Amino acid sequence: MVHDNDVDNDSTLENLQAQVITAARAGVDMIAPSGMMDGMIAAIREALDSEGYTHIPIMSYSTKFASAFYGPFRDAVDSNFKGTRNTYQMDPANGREALAESLQDEGEGADILMVKPGMAYLDVIREIRDSSNQPLAVYHVSGEYAMIKAAAAAGVIDEKSIVLESMIAFKRAGCDLILTYYAEDIINWLKDE
Repeated sequence: MVHDNDVDNDSTLENLQAQVITAARAGVDMIAPSGMMDGMIAAIREALDSEGYTHIPIMSYSTKFASAFYGPFRDAVDSNFKGTRNTYQMDPANGREALAESLQDEGEGADILMVKPGMAYLDVIREIRDSSNQPLAVYHVSGEYAMIKAAAAAGVIDEKSIVLESMIAFKRAGCDLILTYYAEDIINWLKDE
């Protein structure tokens, strides 16, 4: 018997497998699941491979922290979610578990590992880089973006310099890929130099 607070992981994984096959048939270039469910990456890899989509990479949100840095995004999409996601997102204080989760996803077939958010977790990024040769991504999230924008608007920082320094910090910590709301600005700044 499944209670309201229980999760039927097997059914959820089967549903997820059907979803990724639909996405693959539609021509996606990559699967990037963010749910952090145990066994999710293995199930996705199995489904893709069994249907001949071995070329489609999986970028796992392998270390996704329960973070206050997501606030501006949730506000922008008018999220009505009440409570927290602490039951399945990572405890910000637990770097060891963060490393273990990423390495588990690598073992299940993730092609790219991701840490989300980034700036407060450079130490975790470095730990994962030192323990894995997989491509490593970071998600520079809405709260990080909003803080820089607000400080720049207040005239207390130079926006371009802070953004570029932040991106260098991600690279120095070991990231191969950076997902950021600043991508277009960075391209334009670098073109101008």
